[in-house]
Amino acid sequence: MSTEIQIIKPKKLKQGDMVALVAPASPQNEDEGICAAIETIESLGFKVKQGANLFHRYGYLAGSDLERAADMNAAFADERVDGIITIGGGYGSPRILPFLDMNVIRSNPKVLMGYSDITALLNGIHGKTGLVTFHGPIGAQTFSPYTLAEFKKVVMNGESGVEIGTPPAFEKAEGKVEKTNRLTRIHPGKAQGPLAGGNLSLMATLCGTPWMPDLEGRILFLEEVGESTYRVDRMLTQLWLAGALQKCAGIVFGKFTNCKTDASWAKQLTVEEILCERCGDLNIPVLRGLMIGHVEDQTTLPVGCLAELDVEAGTLRLLEAGVVS
Repeated sequence: MSTEIQIIKPKKLKQGDMVALVAPASPQNEDEGICAAIETIESLGFKVKQGANLFHRYGYLAGSDLERAADMNAAFADERVDGIITIGGGYGSPRILPFLDMNVIRSNPKVLMGYSDITALLNGIHGKTGLVTFHGPIGAQTFSPYTLAEFKKVVMNGESGVEIGTPPAFEKAEGKVEKTNRLTRIHPGKAQGPLAGGNLSLMATLCGTPWMPDLEGRILFLEEVGESTYRVDRMLTQLWLAGALQKCAGIVFGKFTNCKTDASWAKQLTVEEILCERCGDLNIPVLRGLMIGHVEDQTTLPVGCLAELDVEAGTLRLLEAGVVS
């Protein structure tokens, strides 16, 4: 990597730990959703500390920028808090980046987890502090058995040398083939590098800002949900024009859930065609189809940790633990 940062790893989470529940982006539609999120985290064996502004509303945001940033800063500063789980995404995380106290965060490393809009925080904080952050489930969701196992593997057990994001096993039978969890090998090869990435639209949003991580030598992972294919093209092209994709050691894509062609257009490229066209000539390993982001069975990826992408094997393997004892 062209700019070296000192990696800081948080302590692994264990049952009985205190987890702060914060809302750095959009609010939940109903207060009942917040209560359900609290119960979900408690069901994992954690105690929950609610952010002071957790129930606040400010239009499409969960409180003002200063309120949402204050909850993040307070969670990191509180010695009783062992980890931080965001309640959801939506919109708003990039707005609070300038108001986060990076010195407090650097001095009080702890697990920070979320995905979707939270991508801005995961990469912005990692780039400024070196703290390993976690692209994984949010509080306002049900942890499937797969999601729970991946979360425990990475955040609670701190395993290394293990595959993450591998699609669930499918038992073939006569007249029955796998349709959902297919892998697409866009460009062959094997690469190692620290992980970076998350939601495509948020990585495009960070592009050109001080919060965009240096992707030199990294394995970039990207996912998206509910976007028209031409929008996927536009955002990926933005990263390409900025030279960000060309710096990567490898790229791994998730599912791009419900990203479809617009029926009002006579002909559109498919997501697969776009990914192949934009990334197939980069001469780096590129794989599509791991369980990243907006899927029921979801992996947890430690941003900043060394991993190995093997396109032929169809695997992403952690080469180091994301947490310490």
